[in-house]
Amino acid sequence: MASTTPAPETDPNKTVVEEVTGWLRLYSDGTVERLTPPGAEPFTAIVQPYTEPRNGVTVHDITTPRGVDVRLYLPAEPPAATPRRRRRRPLLLHLHGGGFCISRPSWALYHNFYAPLAAKLDVAGIVSVFLPLAPEHRLPAAIDAGHAALLWLRDVVACGEDGNSDGAHHLDPVVERLRDEADFSRVFLIGDSSGGNLVHLVAAHAAAKTGEGDLHPVRLAGGVLLHPGFAREEKSRSELENPPSLFLTEEMVDKLLALGVPLGMNKDSPYTSPSMAAEAVARLHMPPMLLMVAEKDLLHDPQVEYGEAMTRVGKMVETVVSRGAVAHVFYLNFFAVESDPITAERTRELIDTIKTFIDSH
Repeated sequence: MASTTPAPETDPNKTVVEEVTGWLRLYSDGTVERLTPPGAEPFTAIVQPYTEPRNGVTVHDITTPRGVDVRLYLPAEPPAATPRRRRRRPLLLHLHGGGFCISRPSWALYHNFYAPLAAKLDVAGIVSVFLPLAPEHRLPAAIDAGHAALLWLRDVVACGEDGNSDGAHHLDPVVERLRDEADFSRVFLIGDSSGGNLVHLVAAHAAAKTGEGDLHPVRLAGGVLLHPGFAREEKSRSELENPPSLFLTEEMVDKLLALGVPLGMNKDSPYTSPSMAAEAVARLHMPPMLLMVAEKDLLHDPQVEYGEAMTRVGKMVETVVSRGAVAHVFYLNFFAVESDPITAERTRELIDTIKTFIDSH
């Protein structure tokens, strides 16, 4: 039932109509207050970009001409004393999670995983998209933003070919580096939680436009869905039996996904239902997918169902389950990765699996 708690603002008629405990309040006038629950403060801390390498990586925030901002993780350049032109390497486009409603790529939660990942994988860089958030911007807004980021990558390539592309010919030096070092025929989508849904949805959106030559020469070589936020209105066994965590509770599944999908829809939609998502792409040419699942994730069962449903419609999906007492997006919990041997080992295995997948496609 919707709360009628007065909002902290001065308007006494402004009330809370929906609340996700600790994370979000939606008010009667449509405004949204995003919160940080106790204990999550280190994860939601903003990490500023930096140009001096830290652990072999630099971080840059870019405003693109395509209407989206991105955070770029670049492996540090080799020492000037040893200049050499390296072969072009694949590129990752990251779509963050948060139930379509919360979080930013600049959170320490993501930085502490994706900055090291840019150094550990043999990639030219990782581009993380600042997605529009629901309920102010419900789906398909985040899908459109992901596609806009792909169009920006296309513009970057074109700039290298003819020196002019939609006003983007004056490139930031770090974008020039990306242009010169990335293999744009091997772009991989990667996303956590609801960002995993977006890997599927953005790939489907791109596939639907393939006939128009929309992205050429940019090519999606694969997708990595890390603990995607697939769920149905009827709760799965894993939702009822697996324990909640700081990053995922039953309430978050129910309320955030409902606020994220278009008005009039619920979890039984192609945006979140595993079977409906697969059926929606049955006639599309989808790239191969790597689906990572955690054994104790609340959404373990619908994630596995997604992989099975995609296989039934003829798509290439490799499902890998992290066994043991690891839950939703465990690899983003940098305290657990540092202190718990099981979490640390499963995180190493997850990164190795991602690397193997990218290297083989």
